[in-house]
Amino acid sequence: MNGRPHGQGGVPGLAAGRLWAATRFPYLATGVFGATVIAEPGSGTVSVDESWRMHADPELAAGWTPPQLGSVLVHHVCHLLRTHGERARAVGVGLEDTSAWLRAADAEINDDLVPAGLDLPGQPILPKHLGREDGLLAEQYYAPGARNGAHVARWLNCGGGADGQPGDCDCPGGLPDWQADLLRRQVAQDVIAHAKQAGNVPAGMLRWAEQTLSPRVDWRRQLAAELRRAVSEVSGAVDYSYRRPSRRSAVSGDVILPALRRPVPEIAVVCDTSGSMSDDLLAMALAEVEGLLRALGRTRQLRVLACDTAVAAAQRVSSARQVSLVGGGGTDMGAGIRAAGELRPRPAVCVVLTDGHTPWPAGPPKGMRVVVGLLGERAPAAPPWAREIRVPDADQA
Repeated sequence: MNGRPHGQGGVPGLAAGRLWAATRFPYLATGVFGATVIAEPGSGTVSVDESWRMHADPELAAGWTPPQLGSVLVHHVCHLLRTHGERARAVGVGLEDTSAWLRAADAEINDDLVPAGLDLPGQPILPKHLGREDGLLAEQYYAPGARNGAHVARWLNCGGGADGQPGDCDCPGGLPDWQADLLRRQVAQDVIAHAKQAGNVPAGMLRWAEQTLSPRVDWRRQLAAELRRAVSEVSGAVDYSYRRPSRRSAVSGDVILPALRRPVPEIAVVCDTSGSMSDDLLAMALAEVEGLLRALGRTRQLRVLACDTAVAAAQRVSSARQVSLVGGGGTDMGAGIRAAGELRPRPAVCVVLTDGHTPWPAGPPKGMRVVVGLLGERAPAAPPWAREIRVPDADQA
Protein backbone atom coordinates (compact mmCIF):
# COMPACT_ATOMS: atom_id res chain seq x y z
CA MET A 1 0.00 0.00 0.00
CA ASN A 2 1.12 3.56 -0.54
CA GLY A 3 -0.12 4.83 2.81
CA ARG A 4 -3.19 6.67 1.47
CA PRO A 5 -6.73 5.49 2.15
CA HIS A 6 -8.64 3.89 -0.69
CA GLY A 7 -12.35 3.52 -1.11
CA GLN A 8 -14.90 2.55 -3.72
CA GLY A 9 -16.93 5.56 -4.81
CA GLY A 10 -16.47 8.85 -3.00
CA VAL A 11 -15.55 10.72 -6.21
CA PRO A 12 -17.83 13.74 -6.62
CA GLY A 13 -19.67 13.86 -9.93
CA LEU A 14 -18.55 10.37 -11.00
CA ALA A 15 -22.02 9.27 -12.12
CA ALA A 16 -22.56 12.49 -14.07
CA GLY A 17 -19.11 12.24 -15.63
CA ARG A 18 -19.69 8.64 -16.73
CA LEU A 19 -23.09 9.57 -18.14
CA TRP A 20 -21.57 12.42 -20.15
CA ALA A 21 -18.79 10.13 -21.46
CA ALA A 22 -21.25 7.39 -22.44
CA THR A 23 -23.49 9.93 -24.19
CA ARG A 24 -20.72 11.85 -26.00
CA PHE A 25 -18.59 8.77 -26.82
CA PRO A 26 -21.07 5.86 -26.79
CA TYR A 27 -18.62 3.52 -28.50
CA LEU A 28 -16.30 3.84 -25.46
CA ALA A 29 -19.02 3.31 -22.84
CA THR A 30 -18.06 -0.33 -22.23
CA GLY A 31 -14.52 0.73 -21.37
CA VAL A 32 -15.60 3.70 -19.25
CA PHE A 33 -17.93 1.57 -17.13
CA GLY A 34 -15.50 -1.38 -17.15
CA ALA A 35 -12.84 0.59 -15.26
CA THR A 36 -13.09 0.63 -11.46
CA VAL A 37 -12.84 4.18 -10.05
CA ILE A 38 -11.29 4.39 -6.58
CA ALA A 39 -11.20 7.49 -4.40
CA GLU A 40 -7.64 8.32 -3.39
CA PRO A 41 -7.72 11.47 -1.23
CA GLY A 42 -4.60 13.60 -1.23
CA SER A 43 -3.09 12.11 -4.39
CA GLY A 44 -3.57 15.34 -6.33
CA THR A 45 -4.14 13.51 -9.59
CA VAL A 46 -6.21 11.02 -11.55
CA SER A 47 -4.20 7.99 -12.64
CA VAL A 48 -4.84 4.52 -13.99
CA ASP A 49 -3.06 1.21 -13.49
CA GLU A 50 -2.81 -1.69 -15.92
CA SER A 51 -5.51 -3.64 -14.08
CA TRP A 52 -8.15 -1.10 -15.15
CA ARG A 53 -8.31 0.66 -11.78
CA MET A 54 -8.64 4.45 -11.89
CA HIS A 55 -7.40 6.38 -8.85
CA ALA A 56 -8.95 9.83 -8.41
CA ASP A 57 -8.41 12.57 -5.86
CA PRO A 58 -11.96 13.57 -4.79
CA GLU A 59 -10.92 17.17 -4.10
CA LEU A 60 -9.48 17.53 -7.59
CA ALA A 61 -12.51 15.92 -9.24
CA ALA A 62 -14.88 18.20 -7.29
CA GLY A 63 -13.54 21.20 -9.21
CA TRP A 64 -14.39 19.76 -12.62
CA THR A 65 -17.60 19.89 -14.60
CA PRO A 66 -19.22 16.59 -15.71
CA PRO A 67 -17.81 17.02 -19.25
CA GLN A 68 -14.32 17.56 -17.82
CA LEU A 69 -14.47 14.56 -15.49
CA GLY A 70 -16.05 12.45 -18.22
CA SER A 71 -13.27 13.50 -20.60
CA VAL A 72 -10.61 12.50 -18.06
CA LEU A 73 -12.29 9.08 -17.75
CA VAL A 74 -12.32 8.65 -21.54
CA HIS A 75 -8.70 9.81 -21.82
CA HIS A 76 -7.45 7.31 -19.24
CA VAL A 77 -9.51 4.47 -20.70
CA CYS A 78 -7.85 5.18 -24.06
CA HIS A 79 -4.43 4.72 -22.41
CA LEU A 80 -5.60 1.23 -21.40
CA LEU A 81 -7.21 0.41 -24.73
CA ARG A 82 -4.01 1.28 -26.56
CA THR A 83 -1.82 -0.60 -24.00
CA HIS A 84 0.43 2.42 -23.49
CA GLY A 85 1.94 0.88 -20.36
CA GLU A 86 3.14 -2.24 -22.16
CA ARG A 87 4.31 -0.20 -25.14
CA ALA A 88 6.29 2.11 -22.82
CA ARG A 89 8.22 -0.85 -21.45
CA ALA A 90 8.81 -2.14 -24.98
CA VAL A 91 10.65 1.06 -25.92
CA GLY A 92 12.55 1.19 -22.62
CA VAL A 93 10.83 4.12 -20.90
CA GLY A 94 12.41 4.72 -17.50
CA LEU A 95 11.43 6.98 -14.60
CA GLU A 96 13.32 9.89 -16.08
CA ASP A 97 11.46 9.51 -19.38
CA THR A 98 7.88 9.19 -18.13
CA SER A 99 6.94 12.82 -18.80
CA ALA A 100 8.23 12.54 -22.36
CA TRP A 101 6.34 9.28 -22.94
CA LEU A 102 3.13 10.66 -21.42
CA ARG A 103 3.28 13.63 -23.79
CA ALA A 104 3.67 11.22 -26.70
CA ALA A 105 0.88 8.90 -25.50
CA ASP A 106 -1.44 11.85 -24.84
CA ALA A 107 -0.79 13.19 -28.33
CA GLU A 108 -1.75 9.83 -29.83
CA ILE A 109 -5.08 9.94 -27.98
CA ASN A 110 -5.92 13.62 -28.16
CA ASP A 111 -5.21 14.31 -31.84
CA ASP A 112 -8.64 13.11 -32.92
CA LEU A 113 -10.65 12.83 -29.66
CA VAL A 114 -10.22 16.51 -28.71
CA PRO A 115 -11.71 17.65 -32.04
CA ALA A 116 -14.48 15.07 -31.44
CA GLY A 117 -15.50 16.74 -28.18
CA LEU A 118 -13.04 15.70 -25.46
CA ASP A 119 -13.10 18.53 -22.88
CA LEU A 120 -10.00 17.92 -20.78
CA PRO A 121 -9.20 20.43 -17.99
CA GLY A 122 -6.06 22.44 -18.56
CA GLN A 123 -4.22 22.38 -21.87
CA PRO A 124 -4.36 18.93 -23.51
CA ILE A 125 -1.24 17.86 -25.35
CA LEU A 126 -1.65 17.73 -29.12
CA PRO A 127 0.84 16.66 -31.81
CA LYS A 128 1.40 20.32 -32.77
CA HIS A 129 2.83 20.94 -29.29
CA LEU A 130 5.49 18.34 -30.12
CA GLY A 131 6.13 19.76 -33.56
CA ARG A 132 4.62 16.73 -35.27
CA GLU A 133 1.63 15.99 -37.48
CA ASP A 134 -1.56 14.26 -36.41
CA GLY A 135 -2.22 10.54 -36.83
CA LEU A 136 1.06 9.06 -35.56
CA LEU A 137 1.75 6.53 -32.82
CA ALA A 138 3.16 7.32 -29.38
CA GLU A 139 6.40 5.59 -30.40
CA GLN A 140 6.73 8.10 -33.24
CA TYR A 141 5.99 11.11 -31.07
CA TYR A 142 8.40 9.80 -28.46
CA ALA A 143 11.57 10.86 -30.22
CA PRO A 144 14.60 12.94 -29.10
CA GLY A 145 13.49 15.93 -31.14
CA ALA A 146 10.01 15.89 -29.60
CA ARG A 147 10.83 15.50 -25.91
CA ASN A 148 11.31 19.15 -24.96
CA GLY A 149 9.25 22.27 -24.84
CA ALA A 150 5.78 20.81 -24.26
CA HIS A 151 3.73 21.94 -21.26
CA VAL A 152 2.18 19.19 -19.15
CA ALA A 153 -0.43 19.98 -16.51
CA ARG A 154 1.00 19.10 -13.09
CA TRP A 155 -1.99 16.95 -12.11
CA LEU A 156 -1.79 14.74 -15.17
CA ASN A 157 0.35 11.89 -13.85
CA CYS A 158 -1.56 9.24 -15.77
CA GLY A 159 -0.10 6.29 -13.86
CA GLY A 160 1.36 2.89 -14.73
CA GLY A 161 -1.44 2.17 -17.18
CA ALA A 162 0.01 4.94 -19.34
CA ASP A 163 3.76 4.91 -18.67
CA GLY A 164 4.41 1.28 -17.68
CA GLN A 165 6.06 2.13 -14.36
CA PRO A 166 5.36 -0.28 -11.47
CA GLY A 167 2.92 0.86 -8.80
CA ASP A 168 2.41 -0.08 -5.17
CA CYS A 169 -1.38 -0.26 -5.05
CA ASP A 170 -3.02 -3.47 -3.90
CA CYS A 171 -6.58 -2.09 -3.84
CA PRO A 172 -9.38 -4.35 -5.09
CA GLY A 173 -11.26 -4.31 -8.35
CA GLY A 174 -8.58 -4.96 -10.95
CA LEU A 175 -8.98 -7.05 -14.08
CA PRO A 176 -6.67 -9.96 -14.99
CA ASP A 177 -4.94 -9.72 -18.35
CA TRP A 178 -7.34 -12.03 -20.16
CA GLN A 179 -10.38 -10.05 -19.05
CA ALA A 180 -8.68 -6.79 -20.04
CA ASP A 181 -8.05 -8.22 -23.52
CA LEU A 182 -11.69 -9.24 -23.84
CA LEU A 183 -12.77 -5.77 -22.77
CA ARG A 184 -10.54 -4.17 -25.40
CA ARG A 185 -11.99 -6.39 -28.10
CA GLN A 186 -15.53 -5.57 -27.00
CA VAL A 187 -14.79 -1.84 -27.20
CA ALA A 188 -13.24 -2.35 -30.64
CA GLN A 189 -16.41 -4.11 -31.79
CA ASP A 190 -18.51 -1.24 -30.40
CA VAL A 191 -16.36 1.30 -32.25
CA ILE A 192 -16.77 -0.47 -35.59
CA ALA A 193 -20.50 -1.01 -35.09
CA HIS A 194 -21.00 2.67 -34.23
CA ALA A 195 -18.97 3.76 -37.25
CA LYS A 196 -21.22 1.71 -39.53
CA GLN A 197 -24.40 3.16 -38.02
CA ALA A 198 -23.53 6.79 -37.28
CA GLY A 199 -20.30 7.30 -39.17
CA ASN A 200 -18.88 9.84 -36.69
CA VAL A 201 -16.08 7.84 -35.06
CA PRO A 202 -12.70 9.64 -35.20
CA ALA A 203 -10.34 8.15 -37.77
CA GLY A 204 -7.64 7.25 -35.25
CA MET A 205 -10.07 5.41 -33.00
CA LEU A 206 -11.55 3.51 -35.95
CA ARG A 207 -8.07 2.58 -37.16
CA TRP A 208 -7.22 1.23 -33.70
CA ALA A 209 -10.41 -0.86 -33.63
CA GLU A 210 -9.82 -2.32 -37.09
CA GLN A 211 -6.25 -3.25 -36.26
CA THR A 212 -7.35 -4.81 -32.98
CA LEU A 213 -9.99 -7.03 -34.59
CA SER A 214 -8.83 -7.56 -38.16
CA PRO A 215 -5.31 -6.39 -39.01
CA ARG A 216 -4.35 -6.06 -42.67
CA VAL A 217 -3.32 -9.57 -43.73
CA ASP A 218 -2.87 -9.59 -47.49
CA TRP A 219 0.91 -9.58 -47.48
CA ARG A 220 0.95 -11.51 -44.23
CA ARG A 221 -1.00 -14.32 -45.84
CA GLN A 222 1.70 -14.46 -48.48
CA LEU A 223 4.43 -14.50 -45.83
CA ALA A 224 2.57 -17.03 -43.68
CA ALA A 225 2.10 -19.30 -46.70
CA GLU A 226 5.83 -19.13 -47.42
CA LEU A 227 6.66 -19.88 -43.82
CA ARG A 228 4.23 -22.79 -43.63
CA ARG A 229 5.78 -24.19 -46.78
CA ALA A 230 9.24 -23.97 -45.23
CA VAL A 231 8.06 -25.35 -41.90
CA SER A 232 6.19 -28.25 -43.49
CA GLU A 233 9.34 -29.32 -45.32
CA VAL A 234 11.11 -29.60 -41.98
CA SER A 235 8.28 -30.94 -39.86
CA GLY A 236 7.47 -33.48 -42.57
CA ALA A 237 10.99 -34.84 -42.47
CA VAL A 238 11.43 -37.87 -40.23
CA ASP A 239 14.39 -39.75 -38.92
CA TYR A 240 14.98 -42.76 -36.72
CA SER A 241 15.84 -42.27 -33.05
CA TYR A 242 16.66 -44.69 -30.21
CA ARG A 243 15.52 -42.16 -27.58
CA ARG A 244 12.11 -43.79 -27.72
CA PRO A 245 12.04 -47.43 -28.88
CA SER A 246 9.59 -48.46 -31.54
CA ARG A 247 6.34 -50.07 -30.40
CA ARG A 248 7.29 -53.00 -32.64
CA SER A 249 10.20 -53.83 -30.33
CA ALA A 250 7.80 -55.87 -28.22
CA VAL A 251 7.62 -58.50 -30.96
CA SER A 252 11.23 -58.35 -32.12
CA GLY A 253 12.80 -60.26 -29.27
CA ASP A 254 16.15 -58.93 -28.11
CA VAL A 255 16.44 -56.49 -31.01
CA ILE A 256 15.63 -52.87 -30.08
CA LEU A 257 14.06 -51.02 -32.97
CA PRO A 258 14.25 -47.21 -33.26
CA ALA A 259 11.12 -45.08 -33.56
CA LEU A 260 10.47 -42.45 -36.20
CA ARG A 261 11.02 -38.92 -34.95
CA ARG A 262 9.30 -35.84 -36.37
CA PRO A 263 11.21 -32.65 -35.52
CA VAL A 264 9.36 -29.55 -34.29
CA PRO A 265 10.69 -26.62 -36.35
CA GLU A 266 11.84 -23.36 -34.76
CA ILE A 267 11.39 -19.90 -36.32
CA ALA A 268 13.67 -16.92 -35.69
CA VAL A 269 12.99 -13.28 -36.61
CA VAL A 270 15.82 -10.82 -37.19
CA CYS A 271 14.65 -7.18 -36.84
CA ASP A 272 16.77 -4.44 -38.42
CA THR A 273 17.41 -1.73 -35.79
CA SER A 274 20.09 0.19 -37.68
CA GLY A 275 20.21 3.96 -38.05
CA SER A 276 18.50 3.80 -41.44
CA MET A 277 15.36 2.38 -39.82
CA SER A 278 13.08 5.33 -39.09
CA ASP A 279 10.54 5.39 -36.26
CA ASP A 280 7.87 4.48 -38.80
CA LEU A 281 9.82 1.45 -40.01
CA LEU A 282 10.54 0.26 -36.46
CA ALA A 283 6.83 0.53 -35.70
CA MET A 284 6.17 -1.47 -38.88
CA ALA A 285 8.66 -4.14 -37.76
CA LEU A 286 6.85 -4.56 -34.44
CA ALA A 287 3.51 -4.70 -36.23
CA GLU A 288 4.80 -7.40 -38.55
CA VAL A 289 6.11 -9.49 -35.65
CA GLU A 290 2.63 -9.32 -34.11
CA GLY A 291 1.03 -10.19 -37.46
CA LEU A 292 3.42 -13.09 -37.91
CA LEU A 293 2.57 -14.45 -34.47
CA ARG A 294 -1.14 -14.31 -35.26
CA ALA A 295 -0.78 -15.76 -38.74
CA LEU A 296 1.30 -18.74 -37.66
CA GLY A 297 -0.44 -19.46 -34.41
CA ARG A 298 2.87 -20.85 -33.07
CA THR A 299 3.69 -18.37 -30.32
CA ARG A 300 6.03 -20.62 -28.36
CA GLN A 301 8.23 -21.23 -31.39
CA LEU A 302 9.19 -17.59 -32.19
CA ARG A 303 12.51 -16.03 -31.22
CA VAL A 304 13.40 -12.42 -32.06
CA LEU A 305 16.87 -10.89 -32.50
CA ALA A 306 17.47 -7.12 -32.80
CA CYS A 307 20.37 -6.41 -35.15
CA ASP A 308 22.29 -3.45 -36.58
CA THR A 309 25.94 -4.48 -36.99
CA ALA A 310 25.79 -6.22 -33.61
CA VAL A 311 23.16 -8.70 -32.52
CA ALA A 312 21.28 -8.52 -29.25
CA ALA A 313 20.39 -11.62 -27.28
CA ALA A 314 17.50 -13.63 -28.68
CA GLN A 315 14.11 -12.97 -27.09
CA ARG A 316 11.49 -15.71 -27.05
CA VAL A 317 8.18 -13.89 -27.34
CA SER A 318 4.46 -14.52 -27.58
CA SER A 319 3.58 -10.86 -28.29
CA ALA A 320 5.26 -8.02 -30.17
CA ARG A 321 4.90 -5.93 -27.02
CA GLN A 322 7.59 -8.13 -25.44
CA VAL A 323 10.13 -7.21 -28.13
CA SER A 324 12.87 -4.71 -27.26
CA LEU A 325 14.37 -3.17 -30.42
CA VAL A 326 17.82 -1.92 -29.42
CA GLY A 327 20.44 -0.65 -31.84
CA GLY A 328 20.81 2.39 -34.05
CA GLY A 329 24.26 1.93 -35.58
CA GLY A 330 25.33 0.55 -38.96
CA THR A 331 23.67 -2.28 -40.85
CA ASP A 332 24.63 -5.91 -41.39
CA MET A 333 21.75 -8.34 -41.60
CA GLY A 334 24.28 -11.07 -42.34
CA ALA A 335 25.33 -10.87 -38.69
CA GLY A 336 21.73 -11.41 -37.63
CA ILE A 337 21.32 -14.37 -39.95
CA ARG A 338 24.53 -15.95 -38.67
CA ALA A 339 23.41 -15.40 -35.06
CA ALA A 340 20.06 -17.01 -35.83
CA GLY A 341 21.87 -20.00 -37.31
CA GLU A 342 23.87 -20.39 -34.09
CA LEU A 343 20.77 -20.60 -31.88
CA ARG A 344 20.00 -23.93 -30.27
CA PRO A 345 17.79 -25.52 -31.25
CA ARG A 346 18.62 -24.27 -34.71
CA PRO A 347 15.76 -22.46 -36.46
CA ALA A 348 14.33 -24.08 -39.56
CA VAL A 349 13.28 -20.67 -40.90
CA CYS A 350 14.75 -17.21 -40.37
CA VAL A 351 12.59 -14.16 -41.13
CA VAL A 352 14.49 -10.90 -41.66
CA LEU A 353 12.53 -7.63 -41.32
CA THR A 354 14.59 -4.81 -42.82
CA ASP A 355 14.52 -1.72 -45.02
CA GLY A 356 16.94 -3.57 -47.31
CA HIS A 357 19.85 -1.13 -46.98
CA THR A 358 22.32 -3.75 -45.83
CA PRO A 359 25.05 -6.01 -47.19
CA TRP A 360 23.99 -9.64 -47.54
CA PRO A 361 26.00 -12.87 -47.27
CA ALA A 362 27.19 -14.26 -50.58
CA GLY A 363 25.15 -17.42 -50.15
CA PRO A 364 22.38 -18.91 -48.04
CA PRO A 365 23.08 -20.36 -44.59
CA LYS A 366 23.24 -24.12 -44.38
CA GLY A 367 20.18 -25.90 -43.09
CA MET A 368 18.03 -22.77 -42.63
CA ARG A 369 15.62 -21.09 -45.05
CA VAL A 370 15.61 -17.29 -45.10
CA VAL A 371 12.53 -15.17 -45.79
CA VAL A 372 13.18 -11.43 -46.12
CA GLY A 373 10.36 -9.00 -45.33
CA LEU A 374 11.31 -5.74 -47.06
CA LEU A 375 9.72 -2.80 -45.21
CA GLY A 376 8.49 -0.07 -47.55
CA GLU A 377 7.96 0.10 -51.28
CA ARG A 378 11.41 1.61 -51.96
CA ALA A 379 13.41 -1.11 -50.23
CA PRO A 380 16.19 -2.63 -52.39
CA ALA A 381 15.77 -6.22 -53.51
CA ALA A 382 16.70 -9.14 -51.32
CA PRO A 383 19.46 -11.57 -52.41
CA PRO A 384 18.37 -14.21 -54.94
CA TRP A 385 18.90 -17.08 -52.48
CA ALA A 386 16.27 -15.69 -50.06
CA ARG A 387 12.50 -15.61 -50.46
CA GLU A 388 11.45 -11.96 -50.79
CA ILE A 389 8.18 -10.57 -49.43
CA ARG A 390 7.51 -6.83 -49.75
CA VAL A 391 5.73 -5.22 -46.80
CA PRO A 392 3.96 -2.05 -48.01
CA ASP A 393 3.89 1.22 -46.15
CA ALA A 394 1.03 1.64 -43.70
CA ASP A 395 -0.89 3.96 -46.05
CA GLN A 396 -0.55 1.50 -48.94
CA ALA A 397 -1.15 -1.80 -47.14
